[in-house]
Amino acid sequence: MSAPQFWSTPFRYMRWASHEKPAIFYSLVIGSLGPVALVTIPPIRRYFGSYDPEPVPLTYPIPAGPRVIPQGYDDE
Repeated sequence: MSAPQFWSTPFRYMRWASHEKPAIFYSLVIGSLGPVALVTIPPIRRYFGSYDPEPVPLTYPIPAGPRVIPQGYDDE
């Protein structure tokens, strides 16, 4: 039994796939760049001076002191 074509000549198979089935081939190429980007992009961002923003507050800050009641909005 012979080995499948992909394992015997991978670059030749990739060239064939890029011509005959471009949508599948290039979607796999772009999808395989995702894990590489997770490792390489954060150090590159830090090198160029980008920083992580402050986290968005999940609660409303409670002001210190008594509550100021607005005047002049009564229905009387």
